[in-house]
This record gives sequence, structure tokens and C-alpha cells, in this order.
Amino acid sequence: MSGVLNPVDVETKIQEISNRIAAGVQVITGAEREARAKRRAFDLAFAHAYKRADGPAHERKYTAEIDAMPHREAADVAEIAFKHAERTAKALEKELFAWQSINGNIRAMYNAAGVRS
Repeated sequence: MSGVLNPVDVETKIQEISNRIAAGVQVITGAEREARAKRRAFDLAFAHAYKRADGPAHERKYTAEIDAMPHREAADVAEIAFKHAERTAKALEKELFAWQSINGNIRAMYNAAGVRS
């Protein structure tokens, strides 16, 4: 939005952002679910690799870490996506607050000018 704002434009923007926030709840939940599933897959792959490995405990641990690394990478990518979804939601909430403030200011200007908005 650029130029002169009016209450209808601002309320439309507020509604748009509110809808995006509501939809974002499902995005965040899905991303969190995916991250946890990937973390469990890593833990399971690590445990199986550790059990299959031979040698002293410290060597089995390193072997298991190497073998399970693709699962760790997938878990890390899923965690990053989850954190990104959370940051996006927080940014939308701040944007909503800003537009609500703008809306209040515009309404006050209209009222001061004797115009009903």
C-alpha cells in the first residue's frame, strides 16, 4: 500500500494479516511435527547403527554418527523450517500491531476533521 490511506484500506490489510496469522498456525504445527519426526528418525538410525557397529564404545559411537548423518541433516533442515515458521508468525504479529496503530491514527484524524469513518 502506498499513497493516502483510508480506514477501509487499513481494515482490509488488517484482515489479510489476521488471516495469514490464522493460516500460519497450521504451518507452524506441521513444521514442528516434521521436525520432531525427523529427530526421532535420526535417534532411531543412530541407535541401530550403534548396535551394528563393532569395536569399543567410542568407536561404535563415531561409526553410528557417521552412518546416521543423513538423518541428522534431515532433522536439522526440518528444525530450521520450523524456526523459520515461528519467526514468520512473530513478524506477522508485529505487522498486525503496526497496522492496528495506523488504523487508530487514521480514525483519529478522520474524527478530528469531523468525518465519520
